[in-house]
Parts: sequence; structure tokens; C-alpha cells
Amino acid sequence: MTLIREQAFIGGRWIKAGSDAQIAVHDPANGELIGHVPDVSAAEMDNAIDAAAGAFEHWRYSAVGERADKLLAWYHGMLDNREELARLMTREQGKPIAESRGEVDYAASFLRWFAEEARRTYGATIPAEDPTVSIGTLREPMGVVAVITPWNFPLAMITRKVGAAIAAGCTTLVNPASETAFCALALAVLAEEAGLCNGEFNVLTGPGKRFSKSVCADDRVRALSFTGSTEVGRSLLRQAADTVKCTSMELGGNAPFIVCEDVDIDSAVEGAIAAKFQTSGQDCVAANRIFVHRDIYEDFVERFVTRMNAMPVGHGLDEANEIGPLIHKQAVEKAQGLVDDAKAKGARILGRDQKDAPGEHFFMPTVVADFTREMNLFSEEAFAPVAPITPFDDDDAVIAAANDTIYGLASYVYTHRDARIRKFLRALEYGMVGVNTMDITGPHVPFGGVKQSGLGREGAHIGIEEYLETKYYCIGGLGNA
Repeated sequence: MTLIREQAFIGGRWIKAGSDAQIAVHDPANGELIGHVPDVSAAEMDNAIDAAAGAFEHWRYSAVGERADKLLAWYHGMLDNREELARLMTREQGKPIAESRGEVDYAASFLRWFAEEARRTYGATIPAEDPTVSIGTLREPMGVVAVITPWNFPLAMITRKVGAAIAAGCTTLVNPASETAFCALALAVLAEEAGLCNGEFNVLTGPGKRFSKSVCADDRVRALSFTGSTEVGRSLLRQAADTVKCTSMELGGNAPFIVCEDVDIDSAVEGAIAAKFQTSGQDCVAANRIFVHRDIYEDFVERFVTRMNAMPVGHGLDEANEIGPLIHKQAVEKAQGLVDDAKAKGARILGRDQKDAPGEHFFMPTVVADFTREMNLFSEEAFAPVAPITPFDDDDAVIAAANDTIYGLASYVYTHRDARIRKFLRALEYGMVGVNTMDITGPHVPFGGVKQSGLGREGAHIGIEEYLETKYYCIGGLGNA
């Protein structure tokens, strides 16, 4: 069985586009053509909505055991094909192969988690004032769910949403980023093998604008889940308003990474390296602004730069490499523009020469030391291996600086003082706070942000609730039975 499919998956059927309606997918590291995926037309998207709506009439009444069994079969299929999925991801997205293997495991874990959560969508019994009346609530699936996912985590962003929706009894329409469409289609191959082959899971490749226009205008699509930029999220919210859809949004980030003077510097450096450079910095929870107490600032910067400069850069299929390419040449240009702006405004630029980059989509890891609020990278998400670092003198000042952003997704604090930990936990305006660790995600935790970083939560017991409606009932006349 090959996981490479150059077809969309609609209503349990593989749909091939004509030669003039295809999108080329390339390896960002070397430009090599991987293949073509369909540029699904608006008419075909309407057909997919028909298929998902028709499937919902059956799937909504399916036994939770059936849902769980199929999600678990999908989970095992992902693990059985772990290496092929990982290599495909590295070719499409560019991340180092070790990170791709980790994402396969991470993505699969959501299918297992929500297979188990399917059995726990409890309602409630409400004590009635009248003893002849019985009242309570039921939890019922919302309906057809539209899902739009990004290219930086091409497997996990799908399973985290779809696993919850399917477990709840919903059917799904997935529009993956065109840059990593083959990963989504590989998931469809495995979903079909697992028995999700009657319209419960559909993958529609093609432009996000066309997909969003179709699903947002259709009353049968009851929910929209999106991961991507805040700018696009705002536009989708406006589109979804006309049909009053339930929306969940995981949007941009501008994560602070705060290092206090009481920590072990080497441990903090390793944490900051991991928080900054995973997925080559193309991560919404990546450390975007690193604040270090002045007492240890220069020592931290020196050790960080030494560790950063030792990271091999190159094609992700080479096991030795720790930094892969950026997804587009435009991403490289944006990173360089942020660095140039900071340098012009007084920052120190530390790291290797960009002339040593192994290809036009690569950006050599760079430290921007002594950054200030006036620099663009203070407020813009770099989405690149660019690490801004600056000193701070007291906790109140660094909390104010950390919160000085429209975003509020992830934040990190390194300190060993209990009172300080409690203060940062309460004062930081972020949906997630990691203390002395950057490893803060998983299927068992609620992932999401505040302010303009999104709406709702994914994962944990909360994740499935995004796709459930609460129905209240009142049964009278029980005293006459």
C-alpha cells in the first residue's frame, strides 16, 4: 500500500482532477517535484458537503464503540506506517526527520485519546422542583465540521481536530495547506483502511479561499475549525457569521520566554533552543521573544549562540541535521527583513553568515541581541530561526513587556522560586504557561490561546466539546405512569 495519492478523497471515493486543475507540490529543501494534487473546484466542494451531510445522518447515530474502534484502527495504521509518514512529511514540509517521527507519534496520539473520550460525552440529570417531572441534558454531535489546517504540522493539526469531531459523531471536511497536501491524503488512505470510508472524513485539496467560501455559505456545515494566522482567522470569522457557525480558532503567537537569575543557565539555554528552533522556528508556540535577567544576560547569550552555531543545517532527511528549510522563499525574505530592521535600530546580530545557507529556502539560525520594543520583531511573529534576546531587571517590568502584544497563546518561565512561579502563572496573559519546561503539548492537555490568539481549546476532555451541542429535556407526567 502506498500512501502517496494524487487524488482528493470525497465521500469515500478518490477523485482525480484533470491535468489543467492540479497543484504542484515541491520539496522546500531542494525544489524537487513530489507530485500533483487536485485543485478541487467549487462544484466538487459542494459535492463533498453533500457527502458529509449524508454521512452525518448515519454517523451521528453510530455506537460510540464503533467510533472508538475505527479511530483506534486509524491510530494503529499511523504507527504501522510511521517511517513512511515521517519521510513524506520531511519531503513536503522540510522539518528534520527526527521531528517528523515525533509528529507522527504526536498526531496519532490524538486519535487514541479521542477514541477513549467518545465514551465520556456525558449528559446530566438536573433535580426538578416538581417530583413528577424529569429534566436533564444530552450531548449530541453538532453536524458537518469544516477544518482548515496549516503546513507547519501537517498531520497533528488534522488529527487534533478531526479525532475529536469524529469521536463526537460529526463528519468532517478537511482543507489542508497545499504545501503539505500529500500528508493529509496519506491520512485519508489510512482512514479508509480503518473503515472511515463513507463520507465521515473528506480531504479537499485546493485554495483555502474557495473552500472557506463554500463551507461558510452552507447551512449544513455547522462548525469551522481553523489553525493559521490571526489575519486569516479574522476573515473566516466574518465569513462564518452569516450562517452563525460555531468556530474554533488557533491563531498567531508571540511567545515570551523568561529566564530568571536563579536558574541553571545551561538548562535554560537548552529549553530556549528547543522552544525557538523546533520546526526551524515555524511554530506558533515557538519562543518569539527571549527575556533574560540582566545578572546572567551576557553569559546566557554567549552559551545560547555557541549551542545554536553547533546545530547542523540542511535537508531534513539527513539524520544529522537539526534545522531544515523554511517553507517559502518569502519566509526567508521576511526573516531577513526583521533582522535588518533590528540591526538598523541598534541590535547585535550574532550567528553564522547567511551566505553559508545550503539553499534559497534556508535561513541560518540567528540571535538578535538587545532587541527593543521599537523593532518589528517585538510585535511580529518571526516564524523562522531568529531568536531575539534582551535583558530585564525586575519581574513586573518583564511581565508588562511579555503581555505587550495582541497575542496570548504560549509563554515560558524559568525560575525555581515558588512565589515567583505563582506570580508569573497568574500575571501572564496567555492560554498556556510552561514553567521550567518547553514541552507543554499533548493530547491530554487543553491547547489554545487568549486575546487574538484564538477561540476555544483543542485536546484534553475539552477538545471534544467543541463539536457537541447541549440539548435540554423536560419530561412531564411521570406521576401518572
